Amino acid sequence: MDHTSHNKIVSFIWSIADDCLRDVFVRGKYRDVILPMFVLRRLDCLLEPTKQAVREEVQFQTDEAGLTELDSTGLQEASGYVFYNTSEWTLKSLLGNPSQLEANMDAYLNGFSDNVKEIIDKLDLRTPVRRMIASNVLFDVIEKYVSGDINLTPNDKRGPDGRIQPGLTNLGMGYVFEELIRKFNEENNEEAGEHFTPRDVIKLMTHLLFDPVKDDLPPVLTVYDPACGSGGMLTEAQNFITDPTGGIQSTADVYLYGKEVNPETFAICKSDMMIKDNDPENIKFGSTLATNDFASMTFDFMLSNPPYGKSWKTDQRHIKDGKDILDPRFQVNLENYDGRVVTCDATPRASDGQLLFLLEMVDKMRKLTHSPQGSRIASVHNGSSLFTGDAGGGESNIRRHLIETDRVEAIIQLPNNLFYNTGITTYIWVVTNNKPAHRKGQADPMLKKL
Repeated sequence: MDHTSHNKIVSFIWSIADDCLRDVFVRGKYRDVILPMFVLRRLDCLLEPTKQAVREEVQFQTDEAGLTELDSTGLQEASGYVFYNTSEWTLKSLLGNPSQLEANMDAYLNGFSDNVKEIIDKLDLRTPVRRMIASNVLFDVIEKYVSGDINLTPNDKRGPDGRIQPGLTNLGMGYVFEELIRKFNEENNEEAGEHFTPRDVIKLMTHLLFDPVKDDLPPVLTVYDPACGSGGMLTEAQNFITDPTGGIQSTADVYLYGKEVNPETFAICKSDMMIKDNDPENIKFGSTLATNDFASMTFDFMLSNPPYGKSWKTDQRHIKDGKDILDPRFQVNLENYDGRVVTCDATPRASDGQLLFLLEMVDKMRKLTHSPQGSRIASVHNGSSLFTGDAGGGESNIRRHLIETDRVEAIIQLPNNLFYNTGITTYIWVVTNNKPAHRKGQADPMLKKL
């Protein structure tokens, strides 16, 4: 699907707001309906072809096997995905009985598997659904989403005008969602940088991560993003590695891991993992800085665009108590003036926590004694990670630790105005703990050219 098709879908979905919601929600609240319903319709499209098989499996388990609690394994096999819906309804069939729409919609939402119910809860979909029911617009909204004028299925189909509508790929799903996010953020004068990293930037990051080691990739590899948003970096990395027509064409098994604090984008990311047959349980909800959910794990590759210029005061009590560091992720070992190695505070100013995310990734690097390839990191930062902080302070200690352990492979300045709603200068930090011997103490010559 090309960008023209993406834009048509975005325009159609955007028009639903003015067509159906203008008298029910203030404009700033349109996204509370538009985005969750977009995700719901996508899941609905994927489950439609196997709906009958799932219903037959439910009947078998309850009537013939006599199960009092449904077996999720059989239902997943019937649906073809790691999620399913056991109700008799699809979004289209809900329109067949308008007088019972409220009860049937409730049964439809309750029929989803627990992993989808978590997404519905994080998107807080039930709240706007109740409001749409009370205002008699839910029927109209569903009717728009199931319209033949847009194709939210992954397969090509013929539209009402007889023309072929390209299927919406999983990558295309990400494009449409992120474009909707951008439009809503611009309407509300919000910073889109928290949600959206331009695909060109992600593409550059994947090249920086994988190209130097593309001939030495392990057969099973892991990729981690501690601020994963809607999952774009993770899935782009996976696509880059395994694309059969790409520059790497690896047959490696790629496992994706991430954490996200925003409930809406977490829900999108988790649904994206389910759709693409990745393990949705590898995506965790909550603050990466407050809790170390992946404490027992290390990763081959990590990439992230953490929030910059954003306070981490709400996480501070989990990280330090006065001058005492509570979480070992955020302290480093450095030599003092008499040559003794001492443990130092590695926490930046409370007004900007971006370097804490970099330390989280450094903490998750594979030790060379356990993995000869080590780990590689690509992380987007603004200029404060390079310049702020006095000598001996947290920011300075972090930079000193990375330089003295020879982990900084490159720092690449990006052009201005790449990110929506901001013109600030940004940089990609490339960090590794496995530089080849001939490059010890210097940046990769190939990366310098970039």
